[in-house]
Amino acid sequence: MNYISRQSHKPLILIPVILMIISLLYIGVFGLNQGVELKGGTLVTAELKHPMTESEITNLVENGLKVNDVQTSLSGNTATITISGDVDVNEFNQQFSNDFNVLSFKSVGALLSDAAMGQIVYALVFAFLFMSATVFFVFRDFIPSIAIILSALCNLSIAVGGMSLFGIPISIASVGALLMLIGYGVDTDILLTTRLLKRREGSVDDRAEGACRTGITLSITALASMLVLFIVVKIFIPSAQVLGDISAVLVMGLISDLMSTWLMNLGILKWHIERGGHN
Repeated sequence: MNYISRQSHKPLILIPVILMIISLLYIGVFGLNQGVELKGGTLVTAELKHPMTESEITNLVENGLKVNDVQTSLSGNTATITISGDVDVNEFNQQFSNDFNVLSFKSVGALLSDAAMGQIVYALVFAFLFMSATVFFVFRDFIPSIAIILSALCNLSIAVGGMSLFGIPISIASVGALLMLIGYGVDTDILLTTRLLKRREGSVDDRAEGACRTGITLSITALASMLVLFIVVKIFIPSAQVLGDISAVLVMGLISDLMSTWLMNLGILKWHIERGGHN
């Protein structure tokens, strides 16, 4: 923490910016997976007639139905199978009568239409605008407002890039996790900005070190809890796919928040103060 708070600000700013650019390029090239809520599909809950692993079930359904997008979660002897697109229940029963005893079978429509996704984008834009307006009202300074927006954008970009890298789909759960990250990221940014600009005791490096100790401790605590949740879900309750996706997104987002707040935002604020800002 002492090392971070007292380093030259220019290298600090570059690290998260480079990672953000790489994340955006990766998203542009490889795109994002869409969850069943976005593109619709079929959810099947079935009892296994003979032991199979998740990968064996996925390959069996893909080969049998000639589809490419199948996800499987297994809990004991019960499998939850998500299939992209509509599937006829009679065809499924006939194709896999020797493998599954179907407990439930339902088609899922696209809950998040293009219009709904557009509203989410608008909500994010207005959230950024109101955040910057609030910070400007509190600190009466344009640069801290821009720094918080850039930090939040960097945080989201790296988190979404991680989703693309690890194949986590855009879904209701992951969108909710991203919105949670915005709130958490702004909290740490406000903590840092208040310590540096509002307080007068000690040097800039001393105030930055104090903010780092508090903020990084909070972030590491939250990160540890999300890691524990992710491990518990993957090992003990693999059928809880929603919890797994939320915890994975939050783990990546909290890591990116550490960099965007304590490297980029800290660097911008130190540069601003050194140039005589917010006297």
